[in-house]
Amino acid sequence: MSSWPEVRRGGAALVMLAALVCAPAAAQEHDMQHMHAGAPGWTFMQDASVFVMFNHQGSPRGETELKAPNWWMGMGQRTIGRGTLTLTVMASLDPATVGKQGYSHIFQVGETFEGIALIDHQHPHDLLMQAAAVWTQPIAAGFTLTLAGAPVGEPALGPVAYMHRSSAAENPMSPLGHHTLDSTHIASGVLTGGLERGPVQVESSVFHGAEPDENRWDLMDPGALDSWSVRGWYRPSPEWTLQLSHGFLTHPEAIEEGDVRRTTASASWNRPRGNGATSLTLAWGRNQKLGGSYDALLGELTRSFGTGTIFWRVEATQVETDVLRTGVHTFQGGRKKAHVVEPGRRDFVGAFSLGGTRTVWRPKSWDVAAAVLVTAYGVPGSLAPFYGEQPPWSFQVYAHIRPPVRHRMTDVTMTRHGG
Repeated sequence: MSSWPEVRRGGAALVMLAALVCAPAAAQEHDMQHMHAGAPGWTFMQDASVFVMFNHQGSPRGETELKAPNWWMGMGQRTIGRGTLTLTVMASLDPATVGKQGYSHIFQVGETFEGIALIDHQHPHDLLMQAAAVWTQPIAAGFTLTLAGAPVGEPALGPVAYMHRSSAAENPMSPLGHHTLDSTHIASGVLTGGLERGPVQVESSVFHGAEPDENRWDLMDPGALDSWSVRGWYRPSPEWTLQLSHGFLTHPEAIEEGDVRRTTASASWNRPRGNGATSLTLAWGRNQKLGGSYDALLGELTRSFGTGTIFWRVEATQVETDVLRTGVHTFQGGRKKAHVVEPGRRDFVGAFSLGGTRTVWRPKSWDVAAAVLVTAYGVPGSLAPFYGEQPPWSFQVYAHIRPPVRHRMTDVTMTRHGG
């Protein structure tokens, strides 16, 4: 359970976040999409999400705690000649409200804590999650050119990041396959170029491939532009979006040697329904690295109706068994480590989550919803001794707080903020 000083620090950070969001939110209450101009020719919008979460993770490896994952995103846009300039900033107070180790999340693996593999936890996001400038301009033959640069941003790799997907908008927990699907949404030194014509868009990036370091308060983790990616989108209708991408990541994990080739594919479907909407995402990802290939499959759906939502997520994620057993990566320097139990073993972990929210308070058009989420896990026999004799389950009871906006910044990427 979190200590009282940790809870107090988290509470203070939430007050800071509320102050950050509240002032511009008041100015946006009447029209958030087309926004009041702060300077001639400029329009602005914002969105934010705060989950104040009582988190209980089952099994001997889980914890019971109070955490508050959060993010804020602001955007300014203006037309210059035939082109459009878009500036975006995204920030999070996770370093204070979630803590250095992140929140408890059994079977999750990725990044480090105090120099060792971070397991059974989702790491916090950095204070600065994105700072990007994007230029979009129509060119000949119906094509549109996009050029983007970001000291911290999202390369053209993977589906829409989970915190922006409308199919996951009410879920405070990261997918187990986060580091196989969309972990590059916070990368350093991103340069992207793209072409779009009709329903087809192709974009490519160069960027620094290493994951963020353990200093979550710094503004960026600079390094060589040593990685690349290419991503294609096909949008045959306003409801359907298909994505295929591939990237080469140079030494992404600090304590895991070797490079990673990542391939992802996804399909998203969004349909308004009366006073709500239905959003569905199906995704597959593969990391090819020392020791073999690791796959992740995901399906998630959110159905909103008036003041409530029902949502679910189902996953099957292939994990390095010995990392979850011991915190040690099986392969180092291209060789199997001798002291692990079963070097090179890979197993699928399954998870099914079901939750719901209901708005309980709307002060000055803010939205405060009460919510509950329950997750059951499918555990392979090789990991059962470490997670209990019975398949574990977890639950969260939380409040989801969002500022007043006309249109949420969902289903957006760094280079595309429109629908």
